[in-house]
Amino acid sequence: MSARPEGDGDSANPYVLLSLTMVLWGSGFASSKAMVEQMPHSVAAVLRFGGGALFLLLALWTFGRGRRRTTWREAMPAAIAGVLGVFLYNFFFFWGLDLAPSMDGSTVVPVMSPVLTAGYLLLTRQEKASPVRSTGLIVGLLGASVFLVGAGVSPEGGTRLLGDVLFFLSAASWAAYTMIGRKVLSGIDPLKATTYATVAGSLLLSIYAAPSYADVDWTGFSTLFWVNAVYLALGPTAIAYLFYYRGVKAVGPASATVMMFLVPVTGMICSAVFLNESFGLVQGIGAVILLLGAIVAVTEGRMPWRRKKAPETADPAPVSVHASRMGIR
Repeated sequence: MSARPEGDGDSANPYVLLSLTMVLWGSGFASSKAMVEQMPHSVAAVLRFGGGALFLLLALWTFGRGRRRTTWREAMPAAIAGVLGVFLYNFFFFWGLDLAPSMDGSTVVPVMSPVLTAGYLLLTRQEKASPVRSTGLIVGLLGASVFLVGAGVSPEGGTRLLGDVLFFLSAASWAAYTMIGRKVLSGIDPLKATTYATVAGSLLLSIYAAPSYADVDWTGFSTLFWVNAVYLALGPTAIAYLFYYRGVKAVGPASATVMMFLVPVTGMICSAVFLNESFGLVQGIGAVILLLGAIVAVTEGRMPWRRKKAPETADPAPVSVHASRMGIR
């Protein structure tokens, strides 16, 4: 069952939709950092993903009318998966944003997730360890090590290093979520699965952030702050996933996965332009090595859109499966 409304056509170029998705996701790192600088990171996570959950519920109500109702037995696994893919992911992610630049997060999270995912699949022998893929993983891990060393010797020192470690834990949380996604979420409509997971994770984030609500001066925020908050909930969190469903259905998960390497590029540009962030020399070298290793590990040197497209017999699986190589959230 597709996440888009029936009969809406395929007039939009799928690669345009995917490119817009990556721009939205990439911009979300700098926008989230701007929010964290003005309120506790736990509350910022609630505003972004709680708001995103509301928009997804609205989309589900709009696009899902007239379709088969989901049973509790189908919905509960998706909600449980949200504990890992939304709550834990954002617990580490927004905490990391409180300590390190958003530029670090936009590099580590979208690039390290596929390295961890591919490494797990190889270690558990669910995929074959080809020489090219193994080389890519080794290069990626080497780049990650250099990146962390660069964070440690940066002017921010231990604070930035701790934030980057939290970003790595965030990437690991998303990679683990994708590992269970195929089994847990494969029997449910992708829009419903993501909505239920986001709602469940957001509720836990709300409970976790409860002690910090009193510390927020809710009347002291500017109009620009609230515009940014709405943008985060609507753009990188809700609209991006709807665009992603459309793009994946049209070109398949393999091609969509490679498009995701645009995310760190967009994220770094937004962080540099809007927040005046930058890498040190060592950290920049590590970021380049990490990105190159991840690309090799994921693509094995072959661009998926050049492969012969297999006939499509069913709708794609939930977004967590499609993102298993990159894991953007």
